[in-house]
Amino acid sequence: MLDNHPHWRKLLILPPIALGLLVLMLMASNRQPPLKVEPGEPTQLVRIVEARQLDMIPVAEGYGAVQPARVWSAVAQVAGRIVDIHPRLRDGEIISEGSLLLQIDPADYQLNLAQAEAELAELEVEASNAKASLSIEERSLGIAQREFQRISKLAKKGTASQSAVDDAERNLLSSRNAVQNVNNSLALIPTKRKVLEAKRTQAQRDLDNTSLLAPFNLRVSNMSVENDQYVSKGETLLAGDAVDRIEVIARFPMSSLRRLFIGHERRDISADILNGNLADFVALQPQVRLDLGTTIAEWEAEFVRFSDNVDPETRTMGVVVAVDRPFEKIEPGIRPPLSKGMFVQVLLQGKPQPERIVIPRSAVRDGIVYLADGENRLRRQPVELLFSQGEISVVASGITAGQKVVVSDLVPAVSGMQLETKVDQEIAAAILATAKGEQ
Repeated sequence: MLDNHPHWRKLLILPPIALGLLVLMLMASNRQPPLKVEPGEPTQLVRIVEARQLDMIPVAEGYGAVQPARVWSAVAQVAGRIVDIHPRLRDGEIISEGSLLLQIDPADYQLNLAQAEAELAELEVEASNAKASLSIEERSLGIAQREFQRISKLAKKGTASQSAVDDAERNLLSSRNAVQNVNNSLALIPTKRKVLEAKRTQAQRDLDNTSLLAPFNLRVSNMSVENDQYVSKGETLLAGDAVDRIEVIARFPMSSLRRLFIGHERRDISADILNGNLADFVALQPQVRLDLGTTIAEWEAEFVRFSDNVDPETRTMGVVVAVDRPFEKIEPGIRPPLSKGMFVQVLLQGKPQPERIVIPRSAVRDGIVYLADGENRLRRQPVELLFSQGEISVVASGITAGQKVVVSDLVPAVSGMQLETKVDQEIAAAILATAKGEQ
């Protein structure tokens, strides 16, 4: 009986196995077959903006250095020793118009003026004496004429010799010669007076040139003389830059200048150029800007002229703008004085161009713009651009206002693909700001 005990233990494991098989069979019989799902069309999320019709203000951006509108070089017009110098005559100092900059020793030139005036006075005495002499000589000539006539009559009657007639005629000719000499002297008086007056004027001018005055409000530069120094005629003494007006010759790409004049009236402007009315025709509104790191200083400027050439390497043209009284526009910590050599930005605003179709510049890809059509499907649209400015492009043809322009990068971009659109408010606001000429 003890020998059969292991067989009974083997039989005890059969019921759990059978129970497990039964459970598996029930689960398999209750399992549902897999659902069959039809595959849907893929949709791509993209950012869009609407093409807008706006009044466009074209803007061109250039750069150049500040320079004074007028530059003056002080050249000695007389020679001599410098005896006086303005106490603030140093490089960088600003000196007002009419101030005495330096004085050359005037002693020699005062003597020259006094001599010229003395010679003129002497000439007046000479003219007075000549007039008195003329009166005397004319009376003497009258006596000689009467004497000659009397002797001639006596000679005809035989009561006077021929030698007496000859002596009377000789006296007559001598008197006539004396009168002629005095008349000649009087005739030369006006010419001598003009010569001496010119001499006096030159002496006075030389004396005036010993004093060097500031011709306008200027900032001193290139000071090269000192007190007690002898200077020669024609020697450069110093230079001065006008502070009442500065100019900037900014270089602009020809393409950016072109957009400023699109839509201008076509007419002959030669008369405007010759009459100095070019600024009225171009109607540009310049602005000078200086980057100070944490802020931008700005000055309203005036269009002056175009430069006389185009740089063949950079294909840029110079535009000259001016700012009046820059020192009166100083704001400490905000707007510094415009000084010579500052490198500044110049913005030129042209006439507003009405009803231009504008889109983001980044949306134009090799002349193609991606559009989301009425069914939100991708459409490739060729466009012709009028010009680009900053982050926007102005469309000449191909797009109308209100169409949805895709600004996202689509890879791949398949025509007709389904799109889910979202308006990019940031780009839309940037388009509006750029159209208004804001930079």
